[in-house]
Amino acid sequence: MNLEKVLFAFFTILALTLNFGFFVGDVDNPAHHNAYELFAALVVSLVATIMKFGDRAHIGALLLATSLVADLQLITAALIWGSTLYVMDQQLTPAITASIVSLSGGALLANLISVLLLVVETVTFRR
Repeated sequence: MNLEKVLFAFFTILALTLNFGFFVGDVDNPAHHNAYELFAALVVSLVATIMKFGDRAHIGALLLATSLVADLQLITAALIWGSTLYVMDQQLTPAITASIVSLSGGALLANLISVLLLVVETVTFRR
């Protein structure tokens, strides 16, 4: 068993599941979406992205691209959340919450594509 592949798959799948946990709930209800869960999803997604650097295969480039998309959307969601609460000194409105959750949904889709590519790579692997 290759420990590097196990960790790579672990962080990729964990990024997907944390993002899904944040995404689930009423899209415009701030009480259904935890800031710490968004932060955890972002951190794990960044770790997964770092682990994807250095893979020179074509599928590695696709995996890196999906991770970068997820990172960009999660960072944007976190910036909107943080700027709303701490820069503009406002509470989260349903419209702002919907924007944050929508960005998380885009990252969720990118993470799902990443996991599907990981499964395809595993199925096509020959010893």
